[in-house]
Amino acid sequence: MTLRTGHIGLNVTDLDRSLAFYRDVLGFALLAEGKEDDRRYAYLGDGGDGPVLTLWQQAREPYGAERAGLHHLAFTADSAERLRAYESALRAHGVDFAHEGVVAHHEGSASGGVFFHDPDGTRLEISVPSGVEGAPAPHGESAPTCGFF
Repeated sequence: MTLRTGHIGLNVTDLDRSLAFYRDVLGFALLAEGKEDDRRYAYLGDGGDGPVLTLWQQAREPYGAERAGLHHLAFTADSAERLRAYESALRAHGVDFAHEGVVAHHEGSASGGVFFHDPDGTRLEISVPSGVEGAPAPHGESAPTCGFF
């Protein structure tokens, strides 16, 4: 048996704010929601089977990059054009980008993406496997762009 990712669960400080971000900016569909004051959560999907992402309102502090655990959550877009549409939506929403615009994964790479933070500071990536030839690589050849942000 080979394991594969079922869904990702993220602790959030404000479910309404995070739900609006992941639904309205990134385009995830709300599949189900728990609304009890002490047990709020949201299952989000992409039209496939079951949830892709679950938001749990149980964090008291924002994401901490200095702690062991999640480094970043990466999504893949189906084209460079779709990636740039996400970039525009993220800019319109005023997100905090780790690098300016679309960047290559490393110097000379055709793959790359946008690197940014959700409302709780969780590091996120949306990338494509090709189509960003010529994009800058903030960390050059020695380290992947997705590693240090």
